[in-house]
Amino acid sequence: MIEAVQVLGQPAMRLRAPDGAEATVLLHGGHIVSWVPAGDVERLYLSPRAMAGEGQAVRGGIPVIFPQFEKRGPLPRHGFARTRAWQWVEGIERGGHVIGVLQLTDDEATRAIWPHRFEAELSFSLSGLRLDVELAVQNTGDAPLTFTAALHTYLRCDDLRRARLSGLYGTRYLDSLSGERHEQQIDPQGFVGEIDRIYFDVAQPVALATAMGRMTIEAEGLPDIVVWNPGPDKAAAMADLPPEDWLEMLCIEAACIGRPITLQPGEDWAGRQGFEA
Repeated sequence: MIEAVQVLGQPAMRLRAPDGAEATVLLHGGHIVSWVPAGDVERLYLSPRAMAGEGQAVRGGIPVIFPQFEKRGPLPRHGFARTRAWQWVEGIERGGHVIGVLQLTDDEATRAIWPHRFEAELSFSLSGLRLDVELAVQNTGDAPLTFTAALHTYLRCDDLRRARLSGLYGTRYLDSLSGERHEQQIDPQGFVGEIDRIYFDVAQPVALATAMGRMTIEAEGLPDIVVWNPGPDKAAAMADLPPEDWLEMLCIEAACIGRPITLQPGEDWAGRQGFEA
């Protein structure tokens, strides 16, 4: 089943696979805001204070970060893809899976701050306990373009202090809070408060264990992983996040940050993040 709905006052599409797996995506930002695996519970965190609209980033779900990660460049923080309207291209059911496709292309507003022509496509497929999300970008202009990207996934937790993330042992990372670089020496990783790390060239899938169950997270074309949670103090200062909700989510973001992507005219690139509950 594929149907048009409204979420946060914005047009959205809800997709349900034959086995009952379900996802909802906002056209604003191409933003997946809900994923319920078949026979399971909601696995993405969406803030009850989340807002959506022109220029507004939605707190939760899977924001699309493009063409700039964080403030690593001249563009607005995390680029512009997450705050712009995407076009719904199609939704289909095939082989027990349901698939959605959205598209974002350059226009006068994007070229005013990033002078490149491009076509970005977000596609996602769900069935059973699995969700796959792919971001693809094509250079449709006549000059090279360079970008960074991420799928800024907010995963729901019952209590972050009891969550454990495994699979990062021995991986180099940048602690964005201190500016220091380290190598991961703890596996599994526990959480006690604010964390903001970029793990580079992650070699294997990672797994998040909570009281809700174990989730495996893998990626292709997005070699880095960002692990982020605001912790209690920063959460208390965020207008679109209830102060106590830092306990209910953890961002595990598949990203390409350490080595930006350069596309020559006509070239394309794709990166994918997959989840299995």
